[in-house]
Amino acid sequence: MSSQPPPDGVTVIDHPLVQVKLTQLRDAQTGSREFRARLNELSTLLVFEATRDLATRPALIQTPLAPYEGRALARPVIVAPILRAGLGLVEGMLRLLPHVSVAHIGMFRDEQTHRPETYYFKAPAHLAEADVLLVDPMLATGWSATGAVAQLKAAGATSVRFVCIVSCPEGLAQLRGAHPDVHIFTAAIDPGLDARAYIVPGLGDAGDRYFGTT
Repeated sequence: MSSQPPPDGVTVIDHPLVQVKLTQLRDAQTGSREFRARLNELSTLLVFEATRDLATRPALIQTPLAPYEGRALARPVIVAPILRAGLGLVEGMLRLLPHVSVAHIGMFRDEQTHRPETYYFKAPAHLAEADVLLVDPMLATGWSATGAVAQLKAAGATSVRFVCIVSCPEGLAQLRGAHPDVHIFTAAIDPGLDARAYIVPGLGDAGDRYFGTT
């Protein structure tokens, strides 16, 4: 994990519980069942930070004893996983955001060029009015995230945040360079990429480990 301060527009979530669960995810001895459980828990913790500054509005309710003016979210929230690994973050987020909509962005990586190929995009009609949480466990080269943000914006999205588990300088630079308005939330910034464009030390292929297809 990098000891340098994160770049502008990047938040590293270094809560002790986040770091403990991340260590368990990284462990090659962690099987698919435990990997799924820890990833779900970790995504619940990450969404706290990723939604910390969402706008709220007054909400007048009646408690059992008296009227009370509380708060409600001012805008709808959409969770948008990049398939397939991004699906591993959705369940944990929906525990805290049970009434949000879910978009789906299907991409696969060309193993020769390391660039993404899009095969599916489906999003709610109210993208322009919503705060979108684009989620993927890994931010490696950054090309998938960059392409996904472009698709969301083309469909009308005006507020996008990117949430991942592990990132690296190359991915951060790519996404921030292409979309400087997108804030990135990550649990770790690892040193870099190997020859196959995998994050090192990373945690391997998150999709394969989550779905048990290794």
